[in-house]
Amino acid sequence: MQIYEELKERGLIAQTSNEEEIKELINKGGARFYIGFDPTADSLHVGHFMTLCLMKRLQMAGNKPVVLLGGGTGYIGDPTGRTDMRSMLTPEAIQHNCDCFKKQMERFIEFGEDKAIIVNNADWLLDLNYIELLREVGACFTVNNMLRAECYKQRMERGLSFLEFNYMIMQAYDFWHLSEKYGCNMQFGGDDQWSNMLAGTELIRKKSGKDAHVMTITLLLTSEGKKMGKTAKGAVWLDENRTSPYDFYQYWRNVDDNDVMKCIKMLTFIPVEQIREMEGWDASRINEKKEILAFELTKLVHGEEKASKAQAMAKAAFGGGGELPEKTVSVETPTIIPVLVAAGICASNGEARRLIQQGGVSLNDDKVTDINASVKSGDVIHKGKKVHIKINLK
Repeated sequence: MQIYEELKERGLIAQTSNEEEIKELINKGGARFYIGFDPTADSLHVGHFMTLCLMKRLQMAGNKPVVLLGGGTGYIGDPTGRTDMRSMLTPEAIQHNCDCFKKQMERFIEFGEDKAIIVNNADWLLDLNYIELLREVGACFTVNNMLRAECYKQRMERGLSFLEFNYMIMQAYDFWHLSEKYGCNMQFGGDDQWSNMLAGTELIRKKSGKDAHVMTITLLLTSEGKKMGKTAKGAVWLDENRTSPYDFYQYWRNVDDNDVMKCIKMLTFIPVEQIREMEGWDASRINEKKEILAFELTKLVHGEEKASKAQAMAKAAFGGGGELPEKTVSVETPTIIPVLVAAGICASNGEARRLIQQGGVSLNDDKVTDINASVKSGDVIHKGKKVHIKINLK
């Protein structure tokens, strides 16, 4: 099976500008494609994970990735999917986040001569002359067409700043610049980026007379992902200092039953033939599928050793013996509520109290009913059926 057909079978492709030409380019390894990442935090998260996996698949098939860090567009902020304006980041924070992204991406993408390259649009966007940009690029766009874009329409009632209104032009300029300097002939992105990406192909056509193509990937919205939304508070990060390998493993181990095969298809590198076989498994093997999903993705992000350890911890937590995940906490009074908060099991004293009152907390083998119950080193706290932490007191 060729790579384009595999992407289709895995359910990754949402829209294409010219399917036949894109299929031929990708299958022959002739795509010089870029995907952009705006540095809004100091770590990539699971929302970026599918994009990184797609880049890896295409590189393995002989295509050349261009990773675009949005050190310039990060000054503006993409309004797509937002109901309010993004917080302004300092230049120092943007550069720090770009450095963190690059380090994490090196786990997935092979950079080097005649391989993948990484560029930063701050190198050209920050030096643009405003009047020149208006004349050379702004003249290629009509406000009428821009306002038809979904990313702008959904913001019109709440208010769309002129700053954000420029984002589409900046993204289109990126594609044109990468086409001219690096020979990029294709852009990939999430399905919500369709309008911005088409703007780039139009600019290239008008400015250079070249053909360029765009393809969007299906957004991976699992049931859990929909509940979490896109807030930093709910994000699952690829940086193990933000989300531990165990917590990362547990996130995927606990996806909704209906999402398991979708995640396996889109995110793992398990061969398609093996996935087809898994689809025919009896429903009683759903936990086996979840364990495979969690292990494969944790291995991709954190390596096999940490994935194996996370899996062993998870099995221990569910009564399979072995080592439980541990948290060392320092509290003035070692009672259940401050320990739950200090261990990160609950976000606040109020949440901890409510969880206890609802019967959602157990200490070792006993349900906690007393909000002042004592905790000692070595005790295991259970939050529902999914969180099991061994507590060490300083």
